[in-house]
Amino acid sequence: MAVYSTDQGRLCPVCEKPIDLCTGHVSSKIGDGSVRISRQSKGRSGKPVTLIKGLPLNDTELKKLAKKFKKRCGVGGSTVAGDIVIQGDQRQVLMTELLKLGYEAKLHGG
Repeated sequence: MAVYSTDQGRLCPVCEKPIDLCTGHVSSKIGDGSVRISRQSKGRSGKPVTLIKGLPLNDTELKKLAKKFKKRCGVGGSTVAGDIVIQGDQRQVLMTELLKLGYEAKLHGG
């Protein structure tokens, strides 16, 4: 998990350099640490998806976690721009899974 410093901003947990100067330990599009779970159907022909935003993981770890969530829910999904997208309204299942993994997740939106 990346650390935040008021002097330099978000720091890489491996090399402890600012994220902008890190050489490959973490993705530059790392989450803000505030994990939010929301439902969205806009632009998807009315079909709902569950979005997980703000996970402080690099791309490889994000894809592994998305695979675990897809298997747990029995649906498809993907990672898009640092977010996990899971098909269907799976907010409660994913909230439980994220809490088990130690993330402080919040339901976001209606």
